[in-house]
Amino acid sequence: MPGCFKKTLFALASAISFASFILIVVAMGTPKWMTGKILCKTGAELVNATDPELVKFIGEIYYGLFRGGKIRQCGLGGRRSKFSVFPHMVKKLNTGLHVMIIMFLCVAISFSLVSFGFCILNAIKVPYRAIKGPAGICLWNFLAGGFIALAVTGFMAAVKLHRLTERIANFRENVFQFVILEEQFEDCFWICVASATAHAVNLLLIPISCINFPKIKTKTEEANVTAEDIMY
Repeated sequence: MPGCFKKTLFALASAISFASFILIVVAMGTPKWMTGKILCKTGAELVNATDPELVKFIGEIYYGLFRGGKIRQCGLGGRRSKFSVFPHMVKKLNTGLHVMIIMFLCVAISFSLVSFGFCILNAIKVPYRAIKGPAGICLWNFLAGGFIALAVTGFMAAVKLHRLTERIANFRENVFQFVILEEQFEDCFWICVASATAHAVNLLLIPISCINFPKIKTKTEEANVTAEDIMY
């Protein structure tokens, strides 16, 4: 039973690592990390818009790591547009930080796959006690979760400290100026947080596999040897 229990834990850890890999890939390819409402400040000031009229100047914006879109409301109806972060927009952003976020997620993808592979190896073979064993799996999960946490923290810093949404909203806007009324993190951002949490769960599962449970032994009956048995 202990062997089956350990194999079950390694199989579960491998499934979690693969799920984390899928979550990161989906999050990176989806253009909805952040959504918000933008006010066309220039248009509202031109007509001295009051509170009821400001609705005509409030648009929407959404974006991810590679692309996004917005709806401009400048008093003449909504105008939809889409944009790509690379290659032009990234020059107006904090280029180093944005590229580091993407690199951190790519490294996390690699470590998630490494963790998945070694979990499978330990599930079908005798676990090694070196870097390939439970300690190694914990290391890969710690690195994967750590890089995801760095990417999430970097994105939050770009949004809150470097005004990422405002920079994107005003990209190539020569006439109108937009201000951010509200912004919120969307599902793709929280998917990355869930991916890091999945690796944290693995860090709890793998040490359990190292526990040596006592084996259940059946008590053998003592044989009664008599003198007649010795003679024959």
